[in-house]
Amino acid sequence: MAVKIRLKRMGKKKQPVYKIVVADARSPRDGKFIEAVGFYNPLVNPHLVQLNEEKINLWLNRGAIPTLTVKSILSQNGILLKRHLDKKKFSEERKEAELANWQKIKEAKLAQPKARKKKKKSKSEGNN
Repeated sequence: MAVKIRLKRMGKKKQPVYKIVVADARSPRDGKFIEAVGFYNPLVNPHLVQLNEEKINLWLNRGAIPTLTVKSILSQNGILLKRHLDKKKFSEERKEAELANWQKIKEAKLAQPKARKKKKKSKSEGNN
């Protein structure tokens, strides 16, 4: 049985909230699932994400495959980095240093304003 960690859509029309669930790959998106491991609300700013890290690691160790969206959420919350550091068997000091460095980079990206792209004028617009 192929197991995936994916989103289950809930909420009202045009107001989605998602449960992060472990489900059989053959079951429908909003159908039966094995276990709920988190919650994701994309409508609030910043996005609300609640994860049960122990359950997620348990399922990842058992071979569950996260979808692209869930993988992105796990990556943004540092869970995949922690798993990577555990697999490489780094010392606790090095793990903490790597996580602190990652946290600094993440905060710097959030503090930095996004650059706007300038719109190029086409040749036909200039010859009016």
